[in-house]
Amino acid sequence: MQSEVIQWFPGHMAKTRRLITENLKEVDIVIEILDARIPYSSKNPEIAKIIGNKPSLLILNKASLANKSATQKWIDYYSKKGVHAIAVDCITGEGFNQIAQGVKKILSEKLDRYESKGMTKKLRAMFVGIPNVGKSSLINKLCGAKKAKVENRPGVTLNKQWIPTTIGFDLMDMPGVLWPKFEEKIVGENLAITGAIKDAILDIEYIAVVLCARLKTLAPDQLMVRYKIKEEELARCETDYELFELVGRKRGFLISGGEINTERTATTLLEEFRSAKIGNITLELPNEE
Repeated sequence: MQSEVIQWFPGHMAKTRRLITENLKEVDIVIEILDARIPYSSKNPEIAKIIGNKPSLLILNKASLANKSATQKWIDYYSKKGVHAIAVDCITGEGFNQIAQGVKKILSEKLDRYESKGMTKKLRAMFVGIPNVGKSSLINKLCGAKKAKVENRPGVTLNKQWIPTTIGFDLMDMPGVLWPKFEEKIVGENLAITGAIKDAILDIEYIAVVLCARLKTLAPDQLMVRYKIKEEELARCETDYELFELVGRKRGFLISGGEINTERTATTLLEEFRSAKIGNITLELPNEE
């Protein structure tokens, strides 16, 4: 895959940056949603620049798909930097009770001021994040109803929405926004692996081969168990592409002449990683330096 492919920046994302900037003054706090499997790669550096000193809360979403120990390391990492982060999952309900607590803790001084003046004011929060980190599912869970359109593909939420929640504040949902250029190749690859960039515009075989390399390094046991690969077979794979072909062969994805059906292998690998059928895997750890 060429570098320009992962520097994908549709026009609606430029519009989203403007929306965030224009509406920032209307909210008390910004809640940024990250993918717990790739907290670094899914944290849009543009958002930090846009929101400046506005109070913020980080949510590491899709926690049930990630490695629990790795997620805790990320929470500890952000805590050391003075950033409040919590792990949340829409499927299991993990962390939902911490969202309201986190907002109240971060805005405690403002709430105390309101209380001292006898004021009651409903808090407003802006939800931001890159595509496909589960913002819509999270909002629907918070609202107790399907208020936001949900699809498992990037670029679905396109307009600003004010949404009342069941936990004491209103939400302004922003469309998912990527940034114009990925300075680090690994960031673009991780976003592609998790589905933050549409598969239709990528070389999915390349991304699946990259995923094989990540799994061989980060989760070799889970990789071997899922695809019934023996340790010696894994050791014989001199390249990531050979490992990719081995997965296809193990799954029986063969076409005439005994060749591997690479498209089917790639699609299966990515789907099974994204649904945690391979295991609960986090693709990156915090740099503690």
